[in-house]
Amino acid sequence: MRKDKRQNVSEFEERVVSISRVTKVAKGGRTMRFSALVVVGNKKGKVGIGTGKANEVPEAIRKGVEDAKKNAVEINIVNGTIPHEIYGEKGAGLVLLKPAKEGVGVIAGGPVRAVCELAGIQNIRAKSLGSSNAKSIVNATLTGLRSVKTVEEVARLRGKSVDEILS
Repeated sequence: MRKDKRQNVSEFEERVVSISRVTKVAKGGRTMRFSALVVVGNKKGKVGIGTGKANEVPEAIRKGVEDAKKNAVEINIVNGTIPHEIYGEKGAGLVLLKPAKEGVGVIAGGPVRAVCELAGIQNIRAKSLGSSNAKSIVNATLTGLRSVKTVEEVARLRGKSVDEILS
């Protein structure tokens, strides 16, 4: 019986944002490990972030991917961009996310770019205003994207029609 190679194909695409060597100092000496920050997304509005730590880099990445898949969330995307401007804040990370017109592309730094591209956002402008730590920036970006609301959601929350909100 032949095994089909396409069985292990995941719906998610993955991108490693950062790999760092971490050291634990104990009585017996230093213990080296690797920590990986990974973003996964299906480019259709679902994205997640995860971290993994292991003795070797590939194992740390694999653990990070598993963690990211567990923490994947849905994002509201309208016509390839976000519906409104938003500040994403998590810890010391602060990110400004602005919608952009068709054809602008993803104008963002490394960690923010990874999250936006894997979420499926094609046009966005972003600026990192807080910490320069990759994990803080990624967490702030995801927090901001999760809090984006569409016009329909705002109308439902306020008990009004979409036309009343837009006028």
